[in-house]
Amino acid sequence: MTKRILIDTDPGIDDSLAILLALASPEVKLEGLTVVHGNCSAEQGTVNALSILELAKAEHIPVLTGCDLPLVQPSLLAPETHGGQGLGYASLPSPRNQARAGHAVDFLIEQIMSNPGEITLVAIGPLTNVAMALRLEPRIVQNVKEVVIMGGAIRHEGNTTPMAEFNTFVDPHAAHMVYHSGMPITLVPLDVTYQVVLNHADVDRLKGLPSGIPQFIEDATRFYMEFHDEYQQIDGCVINDPLALALTFAPELCNYEEQYVDVDINGGVSMGNTFADFYKALNQPANMKVALGIRPRQFLDLFLERMEQLSKRVGS
Repeated sequence: MTKRILIDTDPGIDDSLAILLALASPEVKLEGLTVVHGNCSAEQGTVNALSILELAKAEHIPVLTGCDLPLVQPSLLAPETHGGQGLGYASLPSPRNQARAGHAVDFLIEQIMSNPGEITLVAIGPLTNVAMALRLEPRIVQNVKEVVIMGGAIRHEGNTTPMAEFNTFVDPHAAHMVYHSGMPITLVPLDVTYQVVLNHADVDRLKGLPSGIPQFIEDATRFYMEFHDEYQQIDGCVINDPLALALTFAPELCNYEEQYVDVDINGGVSMGNTFADFYKALNQPANMKVALGIRPRQFLDLFLERMEQLSKRVGS
């Protein structure tokens, strides 16, 4: 049965790859993209989302702009990681379409409440939009099918501070609200995503295929690879967000543990740190399922196969 999904995103290089993976996967039906600040501004992310959909000939999918600032923290964008426009060295034509009128938060609420138990929310940016939706309509907790979140670093070092992953650090107060909301959450932290490294040979596999998708992937990830090489000594680039998307239809790619997970919002060096109570010291019930084991090559082969199929479909 096809799974209906919404993606809340800050496109972003790996966000863009996640959108393409959703479009390439018959197991899911993408109902819309809601855009949040993060890798770039919400305004720029909206342009990127529209352009990516047009690249894949999926202009019919609605895009709505959401929150452009965190709940409490000052804004933090990531041009050093994703480039000035958010898509690395890729240059897509200006989109012909415009974002749908209205606010992304209202759209999230409307879609979840009008389709109880049917919508899977894939949140691959800072959680500001999701937290605001919870505040405006708490009943989405009972009506969303599941929420898959790319965020946090449990036993892994942070990628933004020594202790914090980017999405969580950018809006830790939003993450704190979402983690404790009672929604059925699957968390996909750096513990698994940093084992998924797309390398030059993987990208070369796509060369020569029809459509502009392979060239987009090459141009976008080349910037991303340069960042990973310079700052993290990684040969290739980590594609966090496509893994979170893939787990909506291929959960067997990971192993999971039910854990009580929280995020530090007290400030200081540990701000945004996401931690799990493995030894039950806090005596709290589990509030989410956490991916802590991964079959990285199986996922990468799946991703590349889907990009090949999408390129051929769009090119034809």
